[in-house]
Amino acid sequence: MSRLKKRYLEEVKTELNKKFQFTNPMMIPQVTKVVINMGIAEPSKDKNAIQDCVSELTQLSGQKPVITKAKKAISNFKLREGQPIGIKVTLRGIRMYEFMDRFFNLACPRIRDFRGFPSKCDGRGNYSLGIEDQQVFPDVNIDNVKKTQGMHITFVTSAQNDEQCVELLRLLGLPFKNLPITVAA
Repeated sequence: MSRLKKRYLEEVKTELNKKFQFTNPMMIPQVTKVVINMGIAEPSKDKNAIQDCVSELTQLSGQKPVITKAKKAISNFKLREGQPIGIKVTLRGIRMYEFMDRFFNLACPRIRDFRGFPSKCDGRGNYSLGIEDQQVFPDVNIDNVKKTQGMHITFVTSAQNDEQCVELLRLLGLPFKNLPITVAA
């Protein structure tokens, strides 16, 4: 069992139950999946850009990503239907907890001028954030990086509202602005 999942089962569930007074233990929110998405800006100019991004995302997520393709052609963006425009990976289970543990404790402190993430969710209990550089992850070999590439990370939870989602992620260790940070033991 991963360190973060053990912490969730032993500490976070009881803290959430104390704060929100759930009547049923199945109502206690949990993270169901993590989706990592990288948009590739110029795949038509460099054919190896997609393969480089796929290898980097494979290194930091632990599983092979799926290549997303354009659904329709847009001439202003020089985009053709079926052209690869990004990659994504969905993490669940043990890989999800391992990724979150590495992200919260290793990658976030390495972000330049980092003061915490904003505590604004999507209104349905899910939280998305963007990172400008993939080199903050210690899994990515800096010597092999040809171009800095950003990514979007979405934490999908079973929380009913934004307050429960933010509290869940805060207790798991995600650093938010203007909220007290809990340190994983």
